[in-house]
Amino acid sequence: MTPQLQNQIVRLKLASENAGKFDKGDAEFNIGTTTQTRQQLRKPNLYRVFLLNDDYTPMDFVVYVLQTFFRKGKEEATKIMLNVHHTGMGECGVYTYEVAESKVNQVLDCARKNQHPLQCLIEKK
Repeated sequence: MTPQLQNQIVRLKLASENAGKFDKGDAEFNIGTTTQTRQQLRKPNLYRVFLLNDDYTPMDFVVYVLQTFFRKGKEEATKIMLNVHHTGMGECGVYTYEVAESKVNQVLDCARKNQHPLQCLIEKK
């Protein structure tokens, strides 16, 4: 018998003999199983960013905003701009809340600096 095995047997005997003498919290003599809890990760909620139509913001500026802040190509930006013009609103993209909020703030700041009343909003998908 190896010395390690003998030490383990002695510990087990001591633990069973002295079970009532020690706290359950005593790590040396507490024998049992431990459980680990795993956190359930879930995907973040997604939010849609929309531009709203108005009668004063030039179409070229809307295309510029779509290309600059939403990384749309010229054709896609023009298509979204026309959708905004004809239907009253157009979807620019779908993002997590923090990213969507940041995009809206960037668009509104740019519109204010250029003296346009362009409006942008967020909607939960």
